[in-house]
Amino acid sequence: MNIELSPKKVDKERDKQLDLSSAIAEGDIRVLLMVLVHLTGDEKWLEPPYRPKRDVRLIPDPDAGVPLEIQHEIRAAVVKLFEHGAPQPVITDPGNELILRMMRATLGENVAPEYAPLMREELGFVPREARWAKRPAEPVLARHHVLIVGCGVCAIALAAALGNLGIPYTIVEKNDELGGTWYVNRYPGCGVDTPNHSYSYSFGPRNPWTRYFCQRQELLDYLKTVAAEYGIRDHLRLGTELTSSRWDEHKRRWISTLKTSGGEETFESTVLVSAIGQLNDPFPAAFKGQENFAGLKLHSALWNDDIKLDGKQVAVIGTGATAMQLVPSIADRAASVTVYQRTAQWARPVKGYSDPITEGAQWLLAHLPFYVQWYRFNMFWRYGDGLLPFLRKDPAWPHPERSVNRGNDRHRQELTDFILSELKDRPDLVEKCVPTYPPYGKRILLDNNWFKTLTKPNVELVTEPIGHFAREGIVTADRKLRRHDIIVISTGFRVTEMTARLNISGRGGKDLREAWANDNPTAYLGLTVPGFPNLFVMLGPNSGPAHGGSVIFQSECQSRYISAAVVQMIEQGIAAIDVRQDVHDRYIRDVDAEHEQLIWSHPGMTTYYRNKQGRVFSAMPWRFVDYWAMTHDPDLSQYRQTGAQPAS
Repeated sequence: MNIELSPKKVDKERDKQLDLSSAIAEGDIRVLLMVLVHLTGDEKWLEPPYRPKRDVRLIPDPDAGVPLEIQHEIRAAVVKLFEHGAPQPVITDPGNELILRMMRATLGENVAPEYAPLMREELGFVPREARWAKRPAEPVLARHHVLIVGCGVCAIALAAALGNLGIPYTIVEKNDELGGTWYVNRYPGCGVDTPNHSYSYSFGPRNPWTRYFCQRQELLDYLKTVAAEYGIRDHLRLGTELTSSRWDEHKRRWISTLKTSGGEETFESTVLVSAIGQLNDPFPAAFKGQENFAGLKLHSALWNDDIKLDGKQVAVIGTGATAMQLVPSIADRAASVTVYQRTAQWARPVKGYSDPITEGAQWLLAHLPFYVQWYRFNMFWRYGDGLLPFLRKDPAWPHPERSVNRGNDRHRQELTDFILSELKDRPDLVEKCVPTYPPYGKRILLDNNWFKTLTKPNVELVTEPIGHFAREGIVTADRKLRRHDIIVISTGFRVTEMTARLNISGRGGKDLREAWANDNPTAYLGLTVPGFPNLFVMLGPNSGPAHGGSVIFQSECQSRYISAAVVQMIEQGIAAIDVRQDVHDRYIRDVDAEHEQLIWSHPGMTTYYRNKQGRVFSAMPWRFVDYWAMTHDPDLSQYRQTGAQPAS
């Protein structure tokens, strides 16, 4: 860990003098306390009168509810430690017992013991990556090539892990740049809905985020930086699309067909990894007469920088996460914005959603030892497992039509009060905007001035169903024509297909489309499928974070599992692993049983987490700490194992 600090040094990135004494005033007290524990080893900082008050807000108050004189004492204690240069920390890895006390102290609440080993990894106090018992010779490693399809968040995490182990890999990406969803999506307002200090890798360079919730370009630049740090571009083939892949039982390898600008070619690999995720194939809703529309019609994921909005009459179909970012970003540029809504959405207010991170806080995150780790912990926790208990059905709760338990009902009232306060001058919008289903029954959305934007004079919210498209615009079921120059369809993606769209056939020619027929993809741990040896699907069925958290955390859990499995295969001379059907089926029964107790199987609402039969196939039902434990150390006894193919 780099702990070098020069308090009086010119920060070359900022063109101004900024030392610890001035930056410390902008520090978060709960985080500074943990810095003091690391640097001094004194556990008095975990006890009253220093102990922070509990604050459940998504971006908590940096004074942590501590009296002003105690705040001064804490800040002064940090500055004093650096009077004669950077001190050596007394504690680098706190161990399970102490980190549990530290977590409980900084949050002001109880934390279950099982989170201790997880957070030691997540904060970088102990390594997360798999390790060799004895590193094999290079010729042995060379025979175990991994082909990764797609180069977004998941692929970068896995590539970094494989690179550290010296396992050869190739990434094929059909686009002309890496980044996955952050490269493809470029609509105005596109950004992350998880704080950047949680939506970032636990490894690699620390990024100087400019705000708590960054926009798309900053996220894409971050992914490029991580890829450069780990030499990933040396293994990346852009403009290369996998069109099919089949398992060769004799060779015990995947035979893939790649489409490039120069034609088709064949690529062989021991392991095949789909890192295309769940939300990457646009699925625009079809409307009667859409071919008649004379203006520009596009899916939000196909936005391009040439689109001119100034003075245009714009329609946005859908009110999900994309629309909530897009509409407030264009309302002041377009002549009019008409939003066509099928279902009202709950949205959580987040104070500071668009605020920049102050210069002093930036300096502390970049230079003060242990500050960025504990800042990350606070964001990880607030967007982690804390919400899940409020999403569990209480069979004795008397109002299941509006909420699933007492706590969920309290959230409903808080969110309703927020909507009413935002729409206090527009009572005509209230009925349209207050959902009828329980809070968090659909994807959790963050308010980006959504409700305030709906009150603008040039913005109209339409709840009448769309009848058909006309040459001039859209005609609703009440036969009213609204004229539009641009129609943006933001109604989602082909979620159920996932890896099956890659045209993959496994043992005996088994087609993954057939295995996942009826819009019902399943996979053990969301990663492996019976009959498809050495195939891993990242962010596969029932592994998508839905109660909070970060896709990046999921990607690191899964990259640890995949890389550790490959290590075991090489060390034990195993040519192929194929998850046993009974193991897979038992896991799916457990997933379904858990989802029966959770909000996403609640009747009376639709969500892309469920298929046509009503089964929740996308969202993960487990706590993040549970999934971390499940995927940490592969148990190859759960797999059918095939020995090495003799040399011909």
